[in-house]
Amino acid sequence: MRMSEHELKESLYPWIEKEDIEVFNTLIGEERREEEGLELVPSENYVSRAVREANGSVFTNKYSEGYPGKRYYGGQDFTDAVERIAIARAKTLFNCEYANVQPLSGAPANVAMYFALLEPGDTILGMDLSHGGHLTHGHPVTALAKIFRFVRYKMKNIETGEIDFDELRATALREKPKMILVGFSAYSRELEYAKFVEIAREVGAITVADMAHIAGLIAGKVARNPFDDGFDVITTTTHKTLRGPRGGMILTRENEEYAKKIDKSVFPGLQGGPHMHLIAGKAIAFKEAATPQFQKYTQQILKNAKAMEDVFRREGVRMIGGGTSNHLILADVYGSLGVGGKESQAVLDEVGLSLNMNSIADDTRSPMDPSGIRFGTPAMTTRNMKEKEATRVAELMIETLRNKDDANKKAEIKSEIKEICLAHPVPDSFIN
Repeated sequence: MRMSEHELKESLYPWIEKEDIEVFNTLIGEERREEEGLELVPSENYVSRAVREANGSVFTNKYSEGYPGKRYYGGQDFTDAVERIAIARAKTLFNCEYANVQPLSGAPANVAMYFALLEPGDTILGMDLSHGGHLTHGHPVTALAKIFRFVRYKMKNIETGEIDFDELRATALREKPKMILVGFSAYSRELEYAKFVEIAREVGAITVADMAHIAGLIAGKVARNPFDDGFDVITTTTHKTLRGPRGGMILTRENEEYAKKIDKSVFPGLQGGPHMHLIAGKAIAFKEAATPQFQKYTQQILKNAKAMEDVFRREGVRMIGGGTSNHLILADVYGSLGVGGKESQAVLDEVGLSLNMNSIADDTRSPMDPSGIRFGTPAMTTRNMKEKEATRVAELMIETLRNKDDANKKAEIKSEIKEICLAHPVPDSFIN
């Protein structure tokens, strides 16, 4: 049930209210925004109450440089215990031999992985950002591009999302990469991991999968695990579809040498003390993700994404990759509706729908005002919304963009979005 304003303020953050009313007001504002609006950013989600409690727990007080049993400070009995729990659960969840749960987020995890397994100047073959890749996969604006040599592969067919494996193989044979990297931030199809492994073995490259966006789908067994197809290393965030605290993780299938190098790269190579309150939250999230309820949850994520895809196809809105096989959709709103990505993001935010502007493949517009929007269904599904709600939200998205200058229409849509959201509050947990 929805809490009244009085109940909301009485039940949350009592000490912050006493000590810092300015910060308290921002927290209450965000609580209300998340209650009355809907997160459609595919990299965002709502964590359980248990994870939130861990984030604010006593573990935030403790410095724990090093690893369990090998710390540089005393008083580590319980930090060692909680990190060992997180490691054991991560290994079971993703079917691998080694796990480092200390990375502070996804980008630091990737940086640590590069420095562990490569030498400066080594070549990495990764997905082009404009075709769905990620900044940390070698975009020229990043510091990583000054240290390592990145070459890129793309989709062969933008309308189907098919990767050009012939060109990828030719590039690998020509450039002799030390690493072949897969993963994405805006790619809506499942990757054919076995083909990457085949090419990597031909040229003697390490295989790394950045699964930040779909780690939860892998844990829920609705997406393939790259380890099952022979990948060496996985990097990931622990939030997004995994529905844990904001953080990162590096997993190694079976290579102990890689695992030792990764541990040294994370600490002392790049990070100081791990955030033990977040590691406690990760441990909880991994337990949640191992449940039958989580598997049903991830199945519904895909069903909801397909329901939204159906609406966008019916309404003639072009989707990069032709639709979705995972949790996200990248839509060409400028080409289909004549509204740029930046304006679309702002207009949808006005009615209570949060998503992000995003470049599309071979976009002719600026990254600061691209042609596309990126949205997804993890947070919606956390709120127990099903295909009916996903369909209606997609219809309202398009209706909003087609009536972007009609204040009365937008007010009606905002009211309906609020009604849908209040009827589907964020649950404390989906574990009974």
